[in-house]
Amino acid sequence: MFYEDNTAQLRFGDVLKGFILITPKIKEPFLNSQNHQYNINIEVPSFSIVLSPCCSIGEKKISLTPLIRVRKTFFENPYFDTDLTRINRRMNPKDAFTPKKWEDKSPEEKAIILKDDFVYSFVELFIYEQDNLFPEYPVRRHGETINIRYYMIDFRNTYKVDCEKIKSPYVAPLESKCLQLSIQARSELRDKLAYYYGRVPQEDMMLED
Repeated sequence: MFYEDNTAQLRFGDVLKGFILITPKIKEPFLNSQNHQYNINIEVPSFSIVLSPCCSIGEKKISLTPLIRVRKTFFENPYFDTDLTRINRRMNPKDAFTPKKWEDKSPEEKAIILKDDFVYSFVELFIYEQDNLFPEYPVRRHGETINIRYYMIDFRNTYKVDCEKIKSPYVAPLESKCLQLSIQARSELRDKLAYYYGRVPQEDMMLED
């Protein structure tokens, strides 16, 4: 089960509506008074996802990320084809590749990949299961057009919102809450987000050794 009945609080992973997304775009850092070139894009995504830990929601602040459409290329991988939420969990390294991409790799490359027992694919992405709340949209799958309600989040799109009504997880604009993750789905989101931020660069591992 991916979703469960809503509780009267804001929780990590909740689907919300009514929040704005502001994205500043700059040409380069503002290192002097002559290069202040920037744009600010303002959007109202249909749905946003709470990425603040449950116990950190409050003080008029919350971290969100917009819910966006999935990539049609996911369906090219037979392991993802029948259940896109498999992307959320660790998998056999070979399952992270389409059959063609796997066959194109050399024996040496395959051996290196298979050294790991289980891995995440698309480490920056988390798929939300289909729900009637979400609008349908068309994708091409195996040569035909189908309508789906899968959506996803990209951890790289996280942003902060100040909201006067958010005092705590319980004292908040609960009318904006649409869906709540099950304990299992919330745990999977937490684990993948922790992995995304907790990866150690190769050069750091070499120095640690």
